[in-house]
Amino acid sequence: MTAAASSASSAASSSAGPPQALRAHSFNAAAAQYAANRPSYPPALFDTLAELAGRPLAGARTVDVGAGTGIATALLHERGAEVLAVEPGEGMAAEFRRALPHIPLVRGNGNALPVADAYADLLTYAQAWHWTDPARAVPEALRVLRPGGALALWWNTDALDVEWIAEATDRASRFFGVDLTVEKDKATRRFRQADPSGRLRFDRRTVRWSRRVPVDTHLANVGSHSLLLVSPEERTAAFLEEERRHLLKVFPDGLVEETYDVLLLVATRP
Repeated sequence: MTAAASSASSAASSSAGPPQALRAHSFNAAAAQYAANRPSYPPALFDTLAELAGRPLAGARTVDVGAGTGIATALLHERGAEVLAVEPGEGMAAEFRRALPHIPLVRGNGNALPVADAYADLLTYAQAWHWTDPARAVPEALRVLRPGGALALWWNTDALDVEWIAEATDRASRFFGVDLTVEKDKATRRFRQADPSGRLRFDRRTVRWSRRVPVDTHLANVGSHSLLLVSPEERTAAFLEEERRHLLKVFPDGLVEETYDVLLLVATRP
């Protein structure tokens, strides 16, 4: 995720911009772009997840919901988890099956999981919980998890204390006509209150990491976010070209240092 669009993505469930359903469906037409350019997650995230879940990932029967193209699914599988992926979008599911044919995938979403009662040791949502209705998704999580199982939610968010990221966020705010720093603060508060009913008690951690990528990869990542995907193509192209000019002033070698804070929430089922 990137400065120009991470805050926009984090604000996905806010009232600003196009309707949430339109934005959620926008990923299906850009699944290959999403898979090729979105950031992954650092090893420290999965170490922390295992710590908070109170069990190793190896051998854990895991349901990865809103799996998208399989970025988190693949990493969970590499850690030895027995993963079942759940993805609602046709385009994203097709990209997932192309890249990860050895991992089972079913179509569905977190509001009505196509999974048996007490099936999972671990239920994960990477960049996906904000697309659910917690009033429905929390009872579904409690139904699907075994006693002692864990629900884990996480999001890559921009490190706004990094100067170039803060400046890019300001430019994106002007493009979208909304203060994305304020929207990100609101979204982070919502993330920290992932279960408004109070039935789940979440432990919270933040993991900082970074990646260094070519400017074209960075811009393709920016362009894969929902607020840009639903914007008029010519307007999006003009915005991305302007971003390129700004970025090459900061990174004249054409390699962009993206810095993220992963917000991780883990709750254990009683």
